[in-house]
Amino acid sequence: MNKPTIHPYVPIIIGVISVSLSAILVKLANAESGVIAFYRMLFSVILMLPVFLMKYTHEIRLLSKRDWGFSAIAGVFLAFHFILWFESLNYTSVASSTVLVTMQPLFAFIGTYLFFKEKISGQTLFAGAVAIVGSVFISWGDFKVSGSALYGDILALIACALITGYLLFGQDVRKRLSLITYTMVVYSISTITLFFYVLLKGESFGPYPTIDWFWFLLLAIVPNLLGHTLFNWSLKWVSTNVISIAILFEPVGAAILAMFIFNEFISSSQIIGGSIVIIGIMMFVVDFNKIGNIFKKKG
Repeated sequence: MNKPTIHPYVPIIIGVISVSLSAILVKLANAESGVIAFYRMLFSVILMLPVFLMKYTHEIRLLSKRDWGFSAIAGVFLAFHFILWFESLNYTSVASSTVLVTMQPLFAFIGTYLFFKEKISGQTLFAGAVAIVGSVFISWGDFKVSGSALYGDILALIACALITGYLLFGQDVRKRLSLITYTMVVYSISTITLFFYVLLKGESFGPYPTIDWFWFLLLAIVPNLLGHTLFNWSLKWVSTNVISIAILFEPVGAAILAMFIFNEFISSSQIIGGSIVIIGIMMFVVDFNKIGNIFKKKG
């Protein structure tokens, strides 16, 4: 394998900063959660469309009825993930919301255990328990501040469960399609879902001030296309675990940005609880047996 022209950690760092901006851009936009989510996905689809039409349209024929069904479910889950997560930011802080949404690996484990009967190791159980303790710590601290903050935390956790469902239903389809085709199909379904959601709720598609259109476009370009594209590029050179651990620093970056941009105070319960969640998920992602074997070989 040829060496990359730049160190893989450079795009990973840029990717983490990119996804950290997601919550910030949502709070900057002056629109309903469903509308923000709709334009984020719509602009993503529009920006991807030329590349898809030039190189990948033939892959649509590879989709079976089952694939279309799973892709549809994944797209709907992704749509409501964005709705609930964006809505959570109206009630709780960026720090709490992003930490709780980052618990996706734990929800993924629960899903794979229930649906694919994957085995549970002692390390997995302990790591999950640690992450849950951290999330309870955050939620209890927010509840003492206000009931609405706790409500926002609950929305963020449901959003986390939905993004896990999106990944679980999409993983089988993704194996047979290129990243562009799979993303195009699921993002399109998600956009259609969000369109009808906004329509049925009677939310306004516009007009909005120019600055809001700028935030909508940035949401599509920075966290959606730039952030995740850089992570996918880096997978050629580093393991999935490295990416998974890097993504855990999204709430750290988001909380720091929110502190400077929105003057959001980070409470001690958020710092302690967030740290516990991140440690728990790192324990979940890292295979300590492999690390131990490496040190044994070196010894």
